[in-house]
Amino acid sequence: MAGIELMSSAFSDHAFLPRRYALEGENESPPLTWSGVPQDATELVLLCEDPDAPSGTFVHWIVVGVDPHSGGVAAGQCPPGGTELVNGFHRQGWGGPHPPPGDEAHRYVFHLYALAEPCALPDAPSADQVHDAVGEREIADGTLMGLYHR
Repeated sequence: MAGIELMSSAFSDHAFLPRRYALEGENESPPLTWSGVPQDATELVLLCEDPDAPSGTFVHWIVVGVDPHSGGVAAGQCPPGGTELVNGFHRQGWGGPHPPPGDEAHRYVFHLYALAEPCALPDAPSADQVHDAVGEREIADGTLMGLYHR
């Protein structure tokens, strides 16, 4: 499977996310750029999840229908063509990191999936529902991981 290069000018892979992107900061989604999306992709799906959440994997951001010809998204914006779904905080759009105080740093994994055909998701999908929905439609993906603790 082809690989998408997913990056941010705000943090490096496996580095700490600045506080401004956290729920206790400005709660602004970080800027992202991507390259290597296959020409035959019909849409991109963006997911940010925290697999270290005490109650199980927590969804911080899910965006469907992203334009596969876009190359990224500015901080605090919805990706071009995308529709933001409801996150684990029961709000539409980005919900920044907010791990329990004193926890070890949590991982915030940004996944960008290039799909051969659109997928259908409920309004407030779990991370597992997203992974299942992209399943056989996925033709490429990319991952970027940030860390955060309070």
